[in-house]
Amino acid sequence: MTIDPDSRLRRLRFRAWHRGFREADLILGPFADTHGQSLTGEQLDTLETLLEQSDREIYAWIVGQEPTPEAFETDVMAMIRAFRFEAHASRPTGDGA
Repeated sequence: MTIDPDSRLRRLRFRAWHRGFREADLILGPFADTHGQSLTGEQLDTLETLLEQSDREIYAWIVGQEPTPEAFETDVMAMIRAFRFEAHASRPTGDGA
């Protein structure tokens, strides 16, 4: 059974937003929303495999608290790390400026 690309992307976006670990949700969800449509089929495969890992591990790899296993040191992980900094820089500071 083949899943159409739109359904696959919707499922990935849902999984990225509903991790159960809020810090991971706030990185992976917006990443999937922003970049999911432009990922290749192979990159979507990589993201699906990544999302099968535990939330705390994924988060630790993204923020550099733990070394990323070689199997997960991919272009998708690099994109997620870069996105984390871009998203953080674009957030309001809360100082009213």
